[in-house]
Amino acid sequence: MPLETEVARDTVTVRRAPKYSRFLTLGALLGAVVALILTVAFPDNDEFDKGQVFGFLLLACATVGVALGAVVALLIDRASARRAKAVTAEHETIHPVDE
Repeated sequence: MPLETEVARDTVTVRRAPKYSRFLTLGALLGAVVALILTVAFPDNDEFDKGQVFGFLLLACATVGVALGAVVALLIDRASARRAKAVTAEHETIHPVDE
């Protein structure tokens, strides 16, 4: 059975983009480290124990870290969009030919 190949050409834009999940995760981890450092840096409090202070600071610092990670990822994404290139892509379709 003979085969026929059709080739379609399109112009597409190729660019690199950051993985947002990695930036958000890294921001949350950095926020956790900052919360731990701040927990140890503050003097002891009679009203709250270290675990409560760490939990509160973790919520605040992780939220700020995730937000900063998102902003950094967006800035990198915008910068990579400027360096986008237009290339020609070929799409081949092979199908049988009836004789």
